Amino acid sequence: MLLRIVSILFPLFAITAVGFLVGRKMRPDLSQANKLNMDVFVPALVFGALANKSFHITEYLPLLGATFVAVVGSGLAGWGVARMIGVAPRTFAPPMMFNNCGNLGLPLAVLAFGEQALAPAVVMFMVSNLLHFTFGAWLLDHNIKLLSVWRVPSVIATLSGLAVGIAGIEVWPPAMLAIKMLGDISIPLMLFALGVRISESRISAIRLGVIGAVARPAIGLALSAVLVMLVPLPERERALLLVFGALPPAVLNYMFAERYNQEPEKVASMVLLGNLMAVIFLPLALAIGL
Repeated sequence: MLLRIVSILFPLFAITAVGFLVGRKMRPDLSQANKLNMDVFVPALVFGALANKSFHITEYLPLLGATFVAVVGSGLAGWGVARMIGVAPRTFAPPMMFNNCGNLGLPLAVLAFGEQALAPAVVMFMVSNLLHFTFGAWLLDHNIKLLSVWRVPSVIATLSGLAVGIAGIEVWPPAMLAIKMLGDISIPLMLFALGVRISESRISAIRLGVIGAVARPAIGLALSAVLVMLVPLPERERALLLVFGALPPAVLNYMFAERYNQEPEKVASMVLLGNLMAVIFLPLALAIGL
């Protein structure tokens, strides 16, 4: 079991480590690469998974609901922890709600559970992503126009893929292959970019960073453990939900905090330490889920 967990996690951490080393040595500017990934490659990955003729959204409704409860429940728990430790809830709660289900979650799902796990992993990513760009943005700025979320490429790809899948439209195989090839770029690029981002980050609030790094997977795992007992899910989806719960805070939390001036240094510390401590919590989640 230990060897299997190491073999699953090694490619993730190896690519992230390469990104970290390149970031420290070469200081590359990945702003355009990250923009391309979020605007082209990730949407292609999402569309390819949802528009697949073997994908039926109705099969994933229980998982969709469980993921929604896991995200919202983590936010509520994070809000309570923030009150207890005297931190602004709008600083602490979003990193508890929105985990790294893109950079780490998608590649981990495929490596741990095979290509068949990509579709349910994308469903979970879809739920978290939609909530982050709507409720998550509103939480930081109550004046934000939520209708702007429909201009986000990954949201457009989600709705388009769902529409094609529900309508039963079969995309021309060569076109689907091209979309899949574009989507395949996203996962290694996300991991590499995560390593570069970690190399650029600085820890300014160590105590809060450690609390957030531990609270995120602890809350998520506890909620997921309850949900897998209450919601009837296939074995693979139960394991995916447990792994989802253990994921660290998403890097996007820092970008949102910086954009809306919500103590970005503190959020950066939680994100950085959380992703570093994923070395501890992801093996634990895999040991439970496998």
